[in-house]
Amino acid sequence: MRNPLLDSPVSRAGWLFATAVGLAIGLPLSTGPVRVVDGLIVCRGLPRWVFRRGGTCVGSVYLTRDNDGDRVLRHERVHVDQWRRYGMLMPLLYGVAGRDPLRNRFEVEAGLEDGGYR
Repeated sequence: MRNPLLDSPVSRAGWLFATAVGLAIGLPLSTGPVRVVDGLIVCRGLPRWVFRRGGTCVGSVYLTRDNDGDRVLRHERVHVDQWRRYGMLMPLLYGVAGRDPLRNRFEVEAGLEDGGYR
């Protein structure tokens, strides 16, 4: 039996909610251009207190100050797929996976080099 919380209408509803939260944060705080790249909404020019390291993905929204090169966006698009699969379980599962990106399965899956971790 499939888990109704994973890759399901429930997880997609969580992904859509997370995307709305990302937009609610990103649109008013963005001082740079907001653009869509292969389904990833990139909000640029945000203050550094919004995220750790170079940026963060919330649903389909990537929040960053200026870290939006092609390789990073490829990495972040994998996170969008993870959000779609796990929905609102994503923040919890990501937290349990740990803060070390080299051991965090979500970062490994998204590509450590593309994410700037190597």
